[in-house]
Amino acid sequence: MDAQGRGRAGGIDPADQWVFDPETGSYELRLDHAEGSDPASAQGSPPAAVTTPPAATSSFVPSGRISSKSPGTAAPKAMPGQRGTGGGGGRRGGGPKAAAAGRRRPRPKKTAKKKVLLWTGGSLAFVLVGGSLGAYLLYEHFNNNINKVDVGIDNAAVTKGPVNILVIGTDKRSGKGNEGYGDDGSVGHADTTLLFHVSEDRSNATAISIPRDMITDIPECPTKQDGKTKAIPGSKGVRFNESLGQEDRDPGCTWRTVEQITGLKISHFMMADFNAVKQLSSAVGGVEVCLAKGIDDPKSHLKLSQGRHEIQGEDALAFVRTRHSVGFGGDLDRIKLQQQFLSSMIRKMKSGDTFTNPKKLYDLGDAATKSLTVDTGIGSVSNLTKLAKDLSRVNTKNITFATLPVVDNPADGKVRKTVLLDKPKADPLLAMVKQDVSLTEVKEKEKKAQDAKDAKQQALLKGPMAAPAAVRAKVLNGSGRIGAAQEAVAWMQNSKGMPRTTNGGNAPGGKKVDKTVLEFAPDQADQARRLADAMGLSADALKETAAAAGPMADMTLTLGADFKAAGTPVSAPAAPEKAPEGIQKVEADDKNICAK
Repeated sequence: MDAQGRGRAGGIDPADQWVFDPETGSYELRLDHAEGSDPASAQGSPPAAVTTPPAATSSFVPSGRISSKSPGTAAPKAMPGQRGTGGGGGRRGGGPKAAAAGRRRPRPKKTAKKKVLLWTGGSLAFVLVGGSLGAYLLYEHFNNNINKVDVGIDNAAVTKGPVNILVIGTDKRSGKGNEGYGDDGSVGHADTTLLFHVSEDRSNATAISIPRDMITDIPECPTKQDGKTKAIPGSKGVRFNESLGQEDRDPGCTWRTVEQITGLKISHFMMADFNAVKQLSSAVGGVEVCLAKGIDDPKSHLKLSQGRHEIQGEDALAFVRTRHSVGFGGDLDRIKLQQQFLSSMIRKMKSGDTFTNPKKLYDLGDAATKSLTVDTGIGSVSNLTKLAKDLSRVNTKNITFATLPVVDNPADGKVRKTVLLDKPKADPLLAMVKQDVSLTEVKEKEKKAQDAKDAKQQALLKGPMAAPAAVRAKVLNGSGRIGAAQEAVAWMQNSKGMPRTTNGGNAPGGKKVDKTVLEFAPDQADQARRLADAMGLSADALKETAAAAGPMADMTLTLGADFKAAGTPVSAPAAPEKAPEGIQKVEADDKNICAK
């Protein structure tokens, strides 16, 4: 392919279009060299460059300027003090001022064919394996590679509040790179599923693996087929992995099933196949894994000795698929391997030269987008870029992988085939996730900083309260329940003596939000405490702005899904500070994990 995804012209490797500029110390993407043209001929009107920032950059950012000059396009007009835009480099003259102006490069207009967007820097880039691997990736010219599915759910791109991304690995046996693993032509299942939760303040993230053999109920789900909506009947007491592929179920069915199991509102989904893990692991130059004992699994064709190994391609796929040679030989042990692999992949992508090496960058983007399917809300590189830049704020040391607690299914008898949700352990774990409590063991210094932050938030509830009649608030409905705002306003006015409360209609964009939030200015703090007391709001629900609002301004109360009824306290029971005993988890920055 060329840099626009059209196939190589004149034998040019897309990676070779990245040229190192000794003056800037960074790479530039040259896109205007037509086949047979002299590169030097463009020196007088140099193409704008996309420069790759240092690897230490903390987030994905669209970087630099992008050349739009294509063969046959008129050269930009000479700038003041600059001669010759056609060839020979164009000497500058006209005195110091003109020379300074001549050093500025003209900003060319972008054309659709020449637009290339580079994602660089330290990437959160959690990836999906287990049959598949997904990532937030690279060039805008890969936009057309991305497959999209309309799951029939409100899924506009999310960049505020907590984010829950459903990551699905399908074991389908159709398509390039997915054949030859038995059961050829299979439509596949939800073979590997993770719910990746990122806290509202982006301080931590938790990825919960959902066992594929867990017995659950799959709700009825609408799917769009051939331009028509078809309702797929639900199923009772079946394996979780049947939520995808079987009976024409699409990712929206897995989406609805996971929401039903966890109680968490999903923001987006990503799905990838077998081929992704092979190509992506190769694109980053291999992923390090560790084995406490050797593996010789004839079913997955994996043969590795005890110790550390850098694996890629077929070996990487075999590693995340094997289960018969580790632990008890079941899916739960395979999940541990996948979590080790994912953690190592994150570290590799964050610390290596993946995002400063042009060829690796190109290969990674090409591999990922060809294997990636997403919901329509993030079905473009621009939206994926925004999401990636936002989520990349999470530090690797605060990313934890955990497995949804399960117990053996007694109905299986002696041969264990399926599992059931372990609610006594799952409920507190999910409560921690819902309330953004990190599963990472924090150091004493970090704990003190967090305690200080919590104390500051709690202080918002302390102090004098305004009289009920003085409370001014506009109530917005983001609960997803029709009439909730009017119900709340009527209760405040008639039962709590707050006549200056009003119904502001739906939340911006008609979006449903998870948590109720009260926004107020510093000079409205006494009113906020009164309203929080009446509503039963926790300190976390209060958001104080920086500027004063004035005596006649309204506070804004946005009702979330946690608003059940007027007069019912909104605040949820406090989540535990530590995960329940026995929860299987892996911290992404732990380099000492070795599979047993």
